[in-house]
Amino acid sequence: MTLQIPFDNSYAALPPRFYTRQVAQPVSQPRLIAFNEALARDLGIATGAPEEMAAVFAGNAVPDGAAPLAQVYAGHQFGGFSPQLGDGRALLLGEVVDGQGRRRDIQLKGSGQTPYSRMGDGRAWLGPVLREYLLSEAMHKLGVPTTRALAAVLTGETVYRETPLPGAVLTRVAASHIRVGTFQYFAARRDVDGLQALYVHTRARHYPQAQTPAELLEMVIAAQARLVAKWLSLGFIHGVMNTDNTTLSGETIDYGPAAYMDIYHPVTVYSSIDAHGRYAYDNQANVIVWNMAQLATALVPLMPDTDSAIAKFTHAVHAMPAQIEAERVAAFRAKLGLSDAKDGDAALIDDLLALMHAGQADFTNTFRALSHGNARDQFTDREAYDAWHARWQARLASEDAAQALMLATNPAYIPRNHRVEEMIKAAVGGDMAPFERLLRVLSDPFTDQPDAADLAQPPLSHEVVAQTFCGT
Repeated sequence: MTLQIPFDNSYAALPPRFYTRQVAQPVSQPRLIAFNEALARDLGIATGAPEEMAAVFAGNAVPDGAAPLAQVYAGHQFGGFSPQLGDGRALLLGEVVDGQGRRRDIQLKGSGQTPYSRMGDGRAWLGPVLREYLLSEAMHKLGVPTTRALAAVLTGETVYRETPLPGAVLTRVAASHIRVGTFQYFAARRDVDGLQALYVHTRARHYPQAQTPAELLEMVIAAQARLVAKWLSLGFIHGVMNTDNTTLSGETIDYGPAAYMDIYHPVTVYSSIDAHGRYAYDNQANVIVWNMAQLATALVPLMPDTDSAIAKFTHAVHAMPAQIEAERVAAFRAKLGLSDAKDGDAALIDDLLALMHAGQADFTNTFRALSHGNARDQFTDREAYDAWHARWQARLASEDAAQALMLATNPAYIPRNHRVEEMIKAAVGGDMAPFERLLRVLSDPFTDQPDAADLAQPPLSHEVVAQTFCGT
């Protein structure tokens, strides 16, 4: 085999009740349609012929050193607890240590049924595969912790959803796939030995400086506070912030119904399954605190004194909203070109957002226009904007490199929903050019690209995508 992946597996060394070992279900005609060569180099992967890579990344061939397994976990989904979930259409092939010494998972998504499929077919169709590939790579270039996309393969088989659709498999790379729900699984079973083994593994992998479960919790809280603040600063809405989609590493994971806002509205929801707005844009900060409370609850059995643990964990969770707010203000402060913190910055930020909301301003384009000094046209109430602008300019008086900071934090391009949908429609019809163009432009989102002006435009009324859908 020419393709070589330098596997160095650790999760597979955990006790058998952490997973089910199995191989992927073969597909009939795998064809490689996207491959992330730069990421492959970072992972130390020696590539092979396209046919060979298609076979491996579709699951038809097991590369040397792989230890395929489906992970088990639990989770709160839209507030309701499921004591057993797990990888219902995914397999962890194994782990590698990249060029920076970081351990990374390599996982197939859409590789067939597992014991955790819950009546599902275990497959994925082309649309969600390309959506996750595009959005996760865009998120990486936007500077947000995220899973990555290594490969996409067409299977040559049909997947049935509302209509027959072309099947596909995504190869996802992550710091790990350890979730809040993984801890919940063992806690729900009162499996303290399993919980301890998971804690030791997670600490070694992500937070080696943590000396106790309480310190681990504090570090996860800090990582999640930074992550969600970054989401908010980009107008990003995850859509399914269930505890089984909340990683201990602090990476963004699962881009099913994820979307970026066009017009700024704080209660924006895109996910078709979020009927009550639980995961709306402005509720994400509240939800992540709730999710961390569930992690804290799962960690309590590891502490020697339950009452003391509850008091300590409660204090950490209750302190989280202030952490998120501090991270949010810092992120938006940079978007306004402000490198140092001063009193009144939060009010300056929130007053701008209120003007944007009232005037139905485009989130991304407004901040990019501020970077170029021509944002007035983004607002309907220009007198109100002028008053805010005067306050902002006075605040900028002591800044030396405001524009450079703004251009580095306010992207010109995001994966706009209508462009993503156009890309998927074209790909289903056999045309990969829109996907390749979007991927190319989004690989450099902070640079104005004259030949990509159309990709910076918000949708026309007939182009608006009001709902996004989970890929299962």
